[in-house]
Amino acid sequence: MSTERRILLGRVVGAFGVRGELKLESWTSPRDALFRYKPLILVHRGEESLVSGAKGKVNPNGSVTARLPDVETRDDAEAIVGAEIWVLRSQLPPSKPGEYYWVDLEGLKVATVEGVELGTIAHLFNNGANDVIAIKGERERYLPYTPDVVREVDLDGGRMVVDWDPEF
Repeated sequence: MSTERRILLGRVVGAFGVRGELKLESWTSPRDALFRYKPLILVHRGEESLVSGAKGKVNPNGSVTARLPDVETRDDAEAIVGAEIWVLRSQLPPSKPGEYYWVDLEGLKVATVEGVELGTIAHLFNNGANDVIAIKGERERYLPYTPDVVREVDLDGGRMVVDWDPEF
C-alpha cells in the first residue's frame, strides 16, 4: 500500500438485509460521494484491502447502504462491521482558491499576526456553530475557523497566521 497521506471518509456500521449489503456512515458531502472514489481502502482489524467496484446509495431515510465485491451474504457483511473506509489524499479533487481540506491544515504551525507562536494544528472539528481549530502548543487552544480570526494560510510554508490574543 502507498505511504501517501490518507483521508478517512466513512465506516461500515452494520449489515443490511441478507445479500451482503452494508450500512455505512459517510462523511462526504453529499453522502453518496463516497462511491466516486476508486479504489477505496478498507481497513479492518489491522488488515488493509483495496476495494474497486463499490456501489451504494442514500436511502429516503438518509442512511447509506452499499454493495462491495466479494461481500455476498449477511455473514460476510457482519464480518466487516467496524471497518474504516479510506482514500488517498491525491484522489480528492483540487480545492478552490481560499478553501482547504482540513487534512491539509493539520500540522501547520500557527502564529498570531504579532508573531507569537501558538503551536501546531492538531485537528479541526465542527461544534455546530462553526468550524474550530485545535492547536497544541505549550497549552491547548481552540480557535474559531472564521475569516476574522484566520488571516493567512500558507500550505507551502507550513504556516497559518491568526488574529488572536495569545493570552486567551
